[in-house]
Amino acid sequence: MKDLIQIRFTVPPACAGWRLDRFVKRQIPRLSRTRIQKMIRAQRQLGGATLRPATRVRAGEALTLLRPAPDEPDVPRHYRTVYEDEQLLVISKPAGLPVHATARFHRNTLTALLREQFGADAPRLAHRIDRETSGLLVLARTPDAERELKQALAARDVCKAYLAIVHGDPGPSGVEQGAIGPDLTSGIRIKQHVRHDGLPARTSWRRLARRGVYSMVEAAPHTGRQHQIRVHLGALGCPIVGDKLYGADPSCMLEYLDLGWTDDLARRLLLPRHALHAARLSFAHPATGHELRLEDPLPPDLQAFWDRSSAAAAEPRGSVAEHVG
Repeated sequence: MKDLIQIRFTVPPACAGWRLDRFVKRQIPRLSRTRIQKMIRAQRQLGGATLRPATRVRAGEALTLLRPAPDEPDVPRHYRTVYEDEQLLVISKPAGLPVHATARFHRNTLTALLREQFGADAPRLAHRIDRETSGLLVLARTPDAERELKQALAARDVCKAYLAIVHGDPGPSGVEQGAIGPDLTSGIRIKQHVRHDGLPARTSWRRLARRGVYSMVEAAPHTGRQHQIRVHLGALGCPIVGDKLYGADPSCMLEYLDLGWTDDLARRLLLPRHALHAARLSFAHPATGHELRLEDPLPPDLQAFWDRSSAAAAEPRGSVAEHVG
C-alpha cells in the first residue's frame, strides 16, 4: 500500500458552517472541487474518519485528511551550507529541489529534508526561491531570528542579486518597472505577466558579459512579486535560457507537464532548467546587527553552458565569477 500523507487544518471562525469540500478548496486552491470530494469520500477506505463533502465544519475544529502520497520525480536531496551560527543557516539550494510541498512533491522537498536532518527543531525558511532556481536561501534557527528576518525582508532591507543567462542583449543596464499580475489567457494558473492593473514591481539589472547570442545579466528585485525576474527579463525581450514558462515558445510548459523532459524540449530549451541563480545576499544579522555579505558562485551546469557559448563570443573566456562584484 502506498504511503499516506496527512493534511491537517484548523477551521477559523470565518469558515464556521461551511461545507467541508468548500473549506478544503479554500485551503488547497490548486485542487479541483471534484478531486477534493473524491478525496473526502475515500477517507474511510484510507483508515480515516467517515466524512462527507457536505459535512459542516465548526470553528476551532481540527481536521486531518489522508491521501495517498503521489509518485514523486527524483530530485537532488542535498544542499551546501554557506553560513551557519546559533541564529542562522544559509544554504545553497540545488536546482530541481522544491522548497515546499506541492501537488507533485511531498517527501522530496527542502522542508522535508530539513525535518529529516534536524527533527522538530528544523530551521525555518525566511523566504523561498523556485524549484528550478539554484542558490542562496536564508533559514532561521530561532523564533526571534525568524521574526527579525521576515521583518527585514518585508521592509526590503535584504539585498538580493541573481545571475541569469538570457537570450539576446538587454543593453548595458536599466530598471524594469512593469506591474505584474496573473496571465489569464495562458491556461497556466501560476503564470504571471506585465499588465497595467497588476501589482507594482521593480527590477534593476546590468549586463555583465556577452557570449554570442547570450548575455549574462545580474538582476536585483526591489519588490517580491511571483516570478518577478523571469517576467521582467521576458518583457525586455530577453527571456532566461531554459525557461519553460516565460521563454519564447509558450507551448513548452504545457508539453513538459504532459510528456516530461523530451529530446524535442532539450533541443528547443537548451537547458533542463531555467538559467537563474541566487548569487548574492546582504542583510543585518538578526542578533548582532552586523552586516552579512554572502555569495554563491554560478553552479557547474550554468557555468558549463556559459563556457560552451564562448565559441561565438569575442571576449576572453573565463569564469562568470570574475565579472560579479
